[in-house]
Amino acid sequence: MSKITKIGILICDRYRSCGGGKCFRALRERHGAFSIYPAEDSVEIVGYSSCGGCPGGNIEYVPAEMKKNGAEVVHFATGLVVGYPPCPNIRRFKTFLETVYGLRVVVGTHPIPQKYMDAHEQLPFWKESGMMEIAGELMKESREIKTAFN
Repeated sequence: MSKITKIGILICDRYRSCGGGKCFRALRERHGAFSIYPAEDSVEIVGYSSCGGCPGGNIEYVPAEMKKNGAEVVHFATGLVVGYPPCPNIRRFKTFLETVYGLRVVVGTHPIPQKYMDAHEQLPFWKESGMMEIAGELMKESREIKTAFN
């Protein structure tokens, strides 16, 4: 018997017109942060929105609607990690959603494209900010998979 997990996805407002193609592909193929869900289990997306722009106006309200729609987990899209600069509020957002809404938060959706990985590995603030740790599931992908998401 397969399990159904209901998730919401929050993207950085800089990418508000993103169609979600890489996220949905990664979900289908169980890559990136979606690798935590077994292939035999179903995942249903119950919400998809931007953060609302800095400092995150939608963070207070959109997760409530996602939860009303059954969300158990909220994924912060990979763009919050690899956008330049990475989201300075990502830890605050995570803490808020986990504390106020009791939702599990996963940092990341699709694998980090290799071209972004190559650029960010050269920048000290990415390591200093702890992005390498907070987005752990994204760091596990092979170079081949990351390149396929360029």
